[in-house]
Amino acid sequence: MILAGDIGGTKTLLALFARQDAVRAAFEHRFDSHAYPDFGALVARFLDEARAALGRAPRLEAACLGVAGPVAAGRVQVTNLAWALDAAELARRLGLAHVQLINDFAAVVVGLDAIGEQGLATLQAGEPIAGAPRVVLGAGTGLGIAYAFASEGNAYRPLSGEGGHAAFAPTDETQIELWRHLHERVGRVTLEHVISGTGLLRIYDFLLPRGTLPESAPLRAELSETGAPAAITRHALERGDALALAALDLFITCYGAAAGDHALNVLARGGVYIAGGIAPKILKRLTAGGFLAAFNDKAGFAEHARRMPVHVVVDERAGLLGAARLAMQHAGGADV
Repeated sequence: MILAGDIGGTKTLLALFARQDAVRAAFEHRFDSHAYPDFGALVARFLDEARAALGRAPRLEAACLGVAGPVAAGRVQVTNLAWALDAAELARRLGLAHVQLINDFAAVVVGLDAIGEQGLATLQAGEPIAGAPRVVLGAGTGLGIAYAFASEGNAYRPLSGEGGHAAFAPTDETQIELWRHLHERVGRVTLEHVISGTGLLRIYDFLLPRGTLPESAPLRAELSETGAPAAITRHALERGDALALAALDLFITCYGAAAGDHALNVLARGGVYIAGGIAPKILKRLTAGGFLAAFNDKAGFAEHARRMPVHVVVDERAGLLGAARLAMQHAGGADV
């Protein structure tokens, strides 16, 4: 079997796949990343559960893990979690000659073909060009970004980076005020400071003292108790809370503008794919128009932006399946 993983600041997906099948997992489990002191403890728990479920200890042949952080020399520090992964150490622990660590959004790039159209929701059909560059980005605990370029046979190869830590560029007076508000608190303002779960909380806290919209007592109570940005999206989408909606819409506008900027970097006529944990949860609001309006608001390059296909990745297993495919290739198995 091969081991594949998608490791993020909030959740970790691990799965075992038979050598000839990189789509249907023999055993799969989702974990709360914060519940474990390190990845070693989590993978030990996973293998124990797999042994009980399968009735035997899995014999691993290869492993690939997509990790939310920059990978260098076989090591990665998870950006928003106190975990450090070392490929050589993991290989010894798992009894493998080699463990492959890659950026989590590079794994999503590889997994897009595995999830197919059923794993996507289209925001803008655009005018796609086969083999043209792609951009994959997504907000969750942080903001991940990767580019993808076609090689022989139009198979896409990822180019990972840390674009989520590029500077936030405000586009109107409200966003300029937001930038100033954040700059006073964090110094250099990055995209991730705005376009992430914590970023949504920051936007809400920015709008609150402006006093134009009242804060509801139930939302304040929930935020005081949990501090979870999901409370804002839930009150916005399910209860129509005016302040929560204003925060969510400003978040979406900033998200769309940043996606469009990165799409222009490579003229992504191969598609722009909005991944991460937040987008599927706010899909109803993403389709309302604010995201695309900001995405396409590119002055003289607006027509170029409108020609780029824009999709939301609604299958959370894209990164997991991408890691599985890469592990299969390393093991010499079928890439199906």
